[in-house]
Order: sequence, then C-alpha cells, then structure tokens
Amino acid sequence: VPLNRFITSVLEECSPLSLISLAGGCPNPDTFPFLSTLMKRALQYSASPGIPELLTCIKRLQKRFHNPPNPQTDVCVTTGSQEGICKVFEMLVSPGDNVLLSAPTYGSTLNMLQPLGCNLINVSSDEHGMVPEALREVLSRWSPSEVHKPNSSAPKVLYTIPNGDNPTGVSMTEQRKREVYELARLYDMLIIEDDPYYFLQFDKPWAPSFLSMDVDGRVIRTDSFSKILSSGLRLGFITGPKPLLDRVLLHVEVSTIHTSSFTQLMVSQLLHSWGEQGFLQHIEGLIAFYRKQRDAMLGSADKWLKDVAEWHSPSAGMFLWIKLKGIRDTQQLIREKALEKEVLLVPGGEFMINSSEPCSFVRASFSVSSPEQMDEAFRRLSLLVKEAQC
Repeated sequence: VPLNRFITSVLEECSPLSLISLAGGCPNPDTFPFLSTLMKRALQYSASPGIPELLTCIKRLQKRFHNPPNPQTDVCVTTGSQEGICKVFEMLVSPGDNVLLSAPTYGSTLNMLQPLGCNLINVSSDEHGMVPEALREVLSRWSPSEVHKPNSSAPKVLYTIPNGDNPTGVSMTEQRKREVYELARLYDMLIIEDDPYYFLQFDKPWAPSFLSMDVDGRVIRTDSFSKILSSGLRLGFITGPKPLLDRVLLHVEVSTIHTSSFTQLMVSQLLHSWGEQGFLQHIEGLIAFYRKQRDAMLGSADKWLKDVAEWHSPSAGMFLWIKLKGIRDTQQLIREKALEKEVLLVPGGEFMINSSEPCSFVRASFSVSSPEQMDEAFRRLSLLVKEAQC
C-alpha cells in the first residue's frame, strides 16, 4: 500500500484517540481561516479513492441502478469523469495498440488517445449506436485464439458513450449492448463505458448498462456529476474491477493526490440530505427540463431546416447532430459565415478521427439557449445553408 494511502486510511478509519501521528504532511487545520469543523475537514487532504461518505453514496447509486454482478467491482472518485477516462487510457493503451470506437465521438477522447500513439479504428454506428455487425467485421481481422499470443495486434480496448452520445445524441439498445459485450468476451477486450448522460435519458425503460452485464470484470465505467449537479464541481467517479482501479489510484496518488475534499463533502452532504427519493425527484426534474429543450429544438429544426438538413431525434443528452444537405464540409460555413451572422455551432469534423477530412455535419446544443434563441439560430442557419447551396 502506498505511504500516502496507508497514512490517510489509518488517520481516517481506525485511529484511536491515543494515537500520536508524526507521519502526515498535512497543514494544521487550526490555521485555516474558518471556524466550522466540517469546513476545516473540507479544506484538508483526504483519501485518494474519495471521502468515505461520498463513496458510500456512490456505491448505493451503482447498486441501485446497475447492480454489478462481478463481486470484485469497486469505485473511486475522480476530478470529473474526464480525469478518470484519461487515467484509464494512460493505464491501458500503449503506442501501436489498436483501440476501437465509433466516430464521430467526443473530441476530448480523441485528444487523449492520439498522443498515446495508438491506432484508432472506427466501428460504424447509426441512430441506435454502435452496430454489432460492424464490430464483428472489424474484429474478423483477428482470430479469437490468437489474442493472447505475444505481439498480437488484436484490440484490447473498446470505448463507447452508450447514452446520449456526444455529439450524435444516440443511445445503444439493450440487444446491441449484449451483442457487443459477447464480442468483447470472445476477443477478451475491455469496454470503457463513458456514460455522463445516463441520467438524462428521455424515454423509459432505460437499457441496462454494460456494467450491469459485466460478469467477467471487463467493464470500466465512468460517471459524472457535471450534468446532474454542477459542471464546476469537477466531480466524477469510476466503477470497475478492483485490480484495475487500484492501478488508477496509484496514478491519482502521484498526480492530483485526490479530488477536492470541499466538493466531495458538498456533494455527499447534498445526497445525504436528499436521500434516494430526493435524488430521484431531482433527476426526474432534469429529464423533464432537457426533454422540453430537445422538443423545442426539434420543433425549430422542423420549421426551418427540413429542406436543407437531416437529423435523428436524440434519445438522451444535450445535442442534435445535423447533416447539412449539399454542404461537403461545414468548417468554413460555421467558423466564418455563421459567426458573421452571430450563430455558433460546432463543425462535425471536430468529432472525427481525422478532423481534416470533409464533414457535412454540425452539432447543436439545446442545453442552455431558450426556445426563442434556438428558433432564431436555426432561421439564420437555414439562410446560410441555402446561400452556400447556390
């Protein structure tokens, strides 16, 4: 056990009142300019996996919503889910490795992976997410019997955003998840389930998560409080096989040491005061809000863009993925002409493995703008597309 973790665990979990510690390098909390005992604790160092109260809340949430079947499943807190994803990639991916994902995908994921020197292999997707048949075809380049041989180039990692994918807004069905999981078992791959929009699914019943299917201990799941409590809190968590999470914690201990004790205590106090019923009521309110925002954007898209664009209704998340007809590449249209008309979207190329290739898509977010602003933005966009088509 690393020294920092040993000292912290002794002090937090099992220290008798008679214990005199000369071991830690913590500043004296009596020097903090706050009177509250809780505030002093919030501003002190804490354990790398997370403060005990928050870990207890998170484990209850994971049991309630996913009920992981693998007894070796554990959790740890990260500074936003993005820190967790980054550390998982750095743990698992080596130069020359083949990594599977469905592009378009989250731009920061691509930015994390590309410096690692791996090969990104695209698996086709549609309005229901990653296509299992396409995954099977990609994997057919390798034999399952050879994946453990020295120097095998078979992929070890598959990355996916299963709900409300950023940027496409699509969600994988239960059947597709089960087929993908079985292929992961056949080729002994790890699945990184990046699911920040899990609690922003608009239609019930929700499809089971990969974590809920994981009998082998091959799923590493990242969750985020950013979309449901506050993005500025920078609070997320990883759930997965304990041996792998222990390696992530080693990385945490020599980098960030731990996620802010202040934000962890804030969230644990909030969750405790709400209880499970209060948390569920909060989630229902969020879903109702974002569903209304989505419907407003879809209404404006039908009003202004039906002759110049195509799209699928997002089933979760915050984004509408729009294909502009007759536009080979949206970079110049969005970065220059749209800005001149005071409307801002994201060119689709930003979410592609090779961002320099032409892309006819744009991503529109319905999270913040009012229905009136969305309507006016799409009116301006329709005029720009029509001008570009001429």
